[in-house]
Amino acid sequence: MAGLTLGDIYRARQAIAPFVRRTPLVRSDALGARTGGEVHLKLETLQETGAFKLRGATNRILALGPAERARGVVAVSTGNHARAVGHAARAQGVPAVVCMSSLVPQNKVAAVRATGAEVHIAGRNQDAAEEVARALAAERGLTYVSPFDDPFVIAGQGTLGLELLEDLPALDCVLVPLSGGGLIGGIALALKSADRRVVVVAASSSSSVNGFGASGMFSGMSSRAAPSPSW
Repeated sequence: MAGLTLGDIYRARQAIAPFVRRTPLVRSDALGARTGGEVHLKLETLQETGAFKLRGATNRILALGPAERARGVVAVSTGNHARAVGHAARAQGVPAVVCMSSLVPQNKVAAVRATGAEVHIAGRNQDAAEEVARALAAERGLTYVSPFDDPFVIAGQGTLGLELLEDLPALDCVLVPLSGGGLIGGIALALKSADRRVVVVAASSSSSVNGFGASGMFSGMSSRAAPSPSW
């Protein structure tokens, strides 16, 4: 895939539709009262693995060629991406290896192992785990599945933007967790391709490694029936 386009996001939606849920967009009167706008939440926590990561991981694995599928994939993650890769790989019959640091909580490690993925505990931080993942990719010919730095992953996450536009045509501002940038990149491409006036705001928490909304819930605002948002 050369340059990512809106067409890639539409192709991703068609590809992942049998394997990923189209999650609801629900209005939050409580948040609306606090912000002075009409606020909706996109409930990606309702995905099978509990987060939006399943969209990108599924699209990436579906794009593998026959030889790549036979060799398998490898990923590094503190939880959500790892679980998504394991789940998506199992659905397609693709071997999956996941590298995690020793600091990842055991409940997250167990959730990844439950997908059938081969789990390697490597080092005491994300960088050390990634070194092992890259080494395994080279040694065993595995395809490395990045949580954000991959056009197929970004296109998969961008399918959220298409759903937002369809469910809330008056959307004028969306607040998206930043983290590595794959989610906001895909959503911004989808939204800005439809209407460049839509404001896309990145949110990141100084107290969380994964940033605000890492669980898969974020908001969209519409000013059709309320004052424009001030942020």
